[in-house]
Amino acid sequence: MRAVLTGGLATLAVTSVVAYAIAYPQAAPAAAAVRTLADCAAVGSLGFAIVPALEVGRRRAELAATAAGPLIAVSAAWLVAELVRQVLAAADTAALPPLGVPVRTVLGFTVQTVAGRAGLLSVCTAAVVCAIAVSGRRSEPLAVTAAGAAAVGIAARAVSGHLSESRWGAIVVALHALAAAAWCGVLVALTVTVTHRGQWARMLPRFSQMALVCVIVLLTSGLAGAVLAAGAPAQWYASGYGRVLIAKVVLAIGLVVLAWRNRTVWLPAARRHQASAGLSQSRSATELVLMIAALTLAAALAVTG
Repeated sequence: MRAVLTGGLATLAVTSVVAYAIAYPQAAPAAAAVRTLADCAAVGSLGFAIVPALEVGRRRAELAATAAGPLIAVSAAWLVAELVRQVLAAADTAALPPLGVPVRTVLGFTVQTVAGRAGLLSVCTAAVVCAIAVSGRRSEPLAVTAAGAAAVGIAARAVSGHLSESRWGAIVVALHALAAAAWCGVLVALTVTVTHRGQWARMLPRFSQMALVCVIVLLTSGLAGAVLAAGAPAQWYASGYGRVLIAKVVLAIGLVVLAWRNRTVWLPAARRHQASAGLSQSRSATELVLMIAALTLAAALAVTG
């Protein structure tokens, strides 16, 4: 867990600097950093809530117990980040410094604006996931509730962005965000909780099937969303938004190529118990680096003018 956290934070920091340089002078570094932390924590919450479903029989309960601690940590981080993001968004809307924004201004933003209400929903869903995790009670209905709440919170933030005024655009962005979150989040959870070769042999094939669906949805919705948000590709380089979008597309292509290589090389070896637990964790960690970088660019994209 510590190694994954350290590597993830380092990747986030480096990618944030790159995103700022690409989007300058239209970048919003503070908002992007908070959004990145919130989005990554939300993705992790969804992943740790879902991952026990990839196991079978009594081992599912064992994996749920292993995932409980990380789920508490990431859901609590998500809740705090969402609260901070709500304050920053209210301050930006009111053109006030974040440390001096009155509570009534935050409440007004939360009630009277689409972004504020979407943020409130994300705060509430993060609180639900955190409460379920902290309660220590583990059952399939509670797991489904936690996963559903995380999905709602992720979708709520996604649909309040650049394409919020377009019905189809909002649907496309929500699908894109949920597909990315499920793919990335479950891989994070696998990397942290799966420590034995036999577990990888059982769970990686199931994850691979889920990931394939996620990638198909991710690519089709991402292409549609890019066209709706940025217009013709030839115009993308002219704005900070477009340049960050190009970087995200390039990174997404690299991630899909790596994922396909893992599917054709790593998956068969793991299924035949020919890949050690260390090798499987190393391959998943490499893929996670690209995923975290992509999530960081997506967060920067959401707050770039």
